[in-house]
Amino acid sequence: MTYPVHKTDAQWQAVLQEKGAEPAALQVTRYAATERPFTGKYEAHWADGSYHCICCGAKLFDSHTKFDAGCGWPSFSEAVPGAIQEIVDHSHGMVRTETVCAQCGAHLGHVFEDGPQPTGLRYCMNSASLDFEDK
Repeated sequence: MTYPVHKTDAQWQAVLQEKGAEPAALQVTRYAATERPFTGKYEAHWADGSYHCICCGAKLFDSHTKFDAGCGWPSFSEAVPGAIQEIVDHSHGMVRTETVCAQCGAHLGHVFEDGPQPTGLRYCMNSASLDFEDK
């Protein structure tokens, strides 16, 4: 799939290092790895602001949509319109909906239909794929 922002692995690695990203960020964002639950820096982060793609900086979520799902990963009930692309994921013997950044294709996590109302969605994200900006 082609996205508006594209780089080589070496270029992505340089971007991530410049931003001080977590060591696993390249594997998570470019190869759909998953960080271990309850280890990400944004899992228990509740500041007011917005969450952005660690790779390209696109705004993905507002902090007021974050909630404690108890799953071990940052969870959001609603994404910024148009910010996320959904892809059917058949990995690990399951059928899930993968979420990627619509601008650069970075793997973010998955979305599930067990979240709070009114959306009923739980965007379960990897902290390694996110960057936070204070309000």
